This record gives sequence, structure tokens and C-alpha cells, in this order.
Amino acid sequence: MADFAEETTHRMSLADLRENYGRGGLEEGNCQTNPIVQFERWFMEAQVADLKEPNAMTLSTASTDGRPSGRIVLLKEVSDFGFVFYTNYESRKGQEIQANPFVALTFYWAELERQVRVEGRAEVLSREVSEQYFSTRPKGHRLGAWASNQSRIVYGRQSLESRLREFQALYANSDEVPTPPYWGGYRVVPEAIEFWQGRPNRLHDRIVYRRESESTWTMERLAP
Repeated sequence: MADFAEETTHRMSLADLRENYGRGGLEEGNCQTNPIVQFERWFMEAQVADLKEPNAMTLSTASTDGRPSGRIVLLKEVSDFGFVFYTNYESRKGQEIQANPFVALTFYWAELERQVRVEGRAEVLSREVSEQYFSTRPKGHRLGAWASNQSRIVYGRQSLESRLREFQALYANSDEVPTPPYWGGYRVVPEAIEFWQGRPNRLHDRIVYRRESESTWTMERLAP
């Protein structure tokens, strides 16, 4: 009889799956002194390139025992104060941020061969700001926030849709849907922001900004 591990082992080699980047470069002399301005420039170029959801970013968090987790969320605002997104505070990411507020964000714009990494601390936005943003969301999205106990086990799709119908009936005659008490925004206050541009032969450009003070940043080049 064949060994069980041998029977169940499956392997898919991706060794030959590679790209040789060459769309552009990134020189210190062409970078803005403020990394937020540099991010805005790249983001606008991603929009002009008509990329699908250029504001999609991987949010990486870690629990107190050091176990990391990541998921895609949507950037909703960027300013000198930081990067803003909204979510359920009781979700896994919300609980991990409460336990350990240090997080990382990663943007990847494949068509432009670019990546941006942000490291910083997540802070809860004021209730007023969260409610103001919540009121601008489509009604279905607002009802969905009430219907979903995010990250909790759901016993079948039907139970989730049934819960949504309950809230649809509750607010059938009104467009005023209050903000759930467990839902709101975070601002990631950056401590470091790295810009990555793919280059030929894997000699990529990496420029990292590190915060020195509230309004001062240093800029360094990293080996790829």
C-alpha cells in the first residue's frame, strides 16, 4: 500500500511564471518631499490608467500573540493625517486593531508595475465622521452593515439573506438608516511609506520615507 502522505501530496510548480518589469523608474530627484503628495500623484496615475478599484489595499493586522492576518479593504480618504477606511469594529480586523493598533497597508497596481507599502498606527475616527460617511453609502450597503455580524460563523447563506430582509422591512418606508454602534472608521497614521517600481532584472526601485516629526520625513533608497 502506498504511503498516505505520498497519495495526498499535490504540487503545482510556478517556477517559470515571471515578468521582466520595465514600464518606468523611480529616482529620488523626481520624488516629492512629502510622501502623501507622492502617493496622490501615483494614485491619480492609477486612475488615469483606468485600473479597477485602485483604492483597494491589503490591510495587515496582528493579534497579541503575533499571528498576522490580511484582507482587502477600500481606501476612502488620504491626507497628511493618514489613510482612512471603514469597517465593523467587532470583526476580526477590528478586534486585532483594538489589541494591537500597529498595522500595514499594501497597494499593488500590477498594470503600472507599482506597489506602495504603509506602516503605521490605526486610530478610531470620531463618531461624527463615521456617521457622516455612513449616510453617504447606498441604502443597501447601510442595511448590509446591520445584517452582517462580520467574521462570525453563518449557518448558511439563507440565514444571512433572511436577516437582510428583516432590516429591509424595518426601513422600507425610510431612507434614514442609522449607523450601527459597532461600525465606523479608522485612520492609519503612517510612520513609514515605501514606493516600489518594478525594473528589469529584478533591480527594482524602492524609495522609503520615514517620519521624523509631524511634518518632516526622511527619504532613503533600499536595495531591491
